[in-house]
Amino acid sequence: MNTNKGTSEMDPEEAEHFRKLSGKWWDYNGVFKPLHSMNILRVPFIRDALFPFSTSTSESRPLEGINILDVGCGGGLLSEPLARLGANVTGIDLVSENIKAAAAHANKDNTLKEHLTYRHCSVNDLLAEKSGHYDAVVMSEVIEHITNKNDIVQPCCALLKDRGSIFITTISKTILSQILAVYAVEYIFNIVPRGTHDWNKFIQPEKMKNILKLNNCRTTTTKGMQFNPITNQWSWSSDVSINYALHAVKES
Repeated sequence: MNTNKGTSEMDPEEAEHFRKLSGKWWDYNGVFKPLHSMNILRVPFIRDALFPFSTSTSESRPLEGINILDVGCGGGLLSEPLARLGANVTGIDLVSENIKAAAAHANKDNTLKEHLTYRHCSVNDLLAEKSGHYDAVVMSEVIEHITNKNDIVQPCCALLKDRGSIFITTISKTILSQILAVYAVEYIFNIVPRGTHDWNKFIQPEKMKNILKLNNCRTTTTKGMQFNPITNQWSWSSDVSINYALHAVKES
């Protein structure tokens, strides 16, 4: 498979960075430790927004019947818990090694087979066959690695059904985020490898909302996310100057 597939959405150096880390996705104490702990916020955030549209009568599988596309799924850290909630999840990534790691881990759990699929492709690759198909598209910790945000937002919105939801978690472009999300996390606490983040690619919530609005998606919720690097714990916050989560709905 072409390893350069969809490079218009991700810079080659970004893809190479994550290719080198592809064997570490399921190390709970490794470089992706903050993403594992972030699930305590992002999984309920997605679940609670989608539950009213589910056909499920099961408390343990509240997302039965919901089709979710997880864009930039990496090793499947978010795809798996969403599938365990009953959703039909398709995880895609531009790095083939990430897809291999995700599939290998999912294969350890037979209960995931009917609800979780991984594909090495871009969102543009899906448009011909899946336009207007998904109830929800998730881009969690992805948009900050893309130079031209609309290159990925536009096809993601086109893949949504009318009234479908798009969920984004990312990092705002502020002086505070440069200090804490880059220098502190990468150079002081060494939580993630140096060079993981490029502050110039961060985006403020209002600009993110405007891009979504241009693609016929109306933002309904924006919430700040606060990370404690000492305890590796996340919590909701009213402050959106560093990490934030956003939910938007495609207008019919």
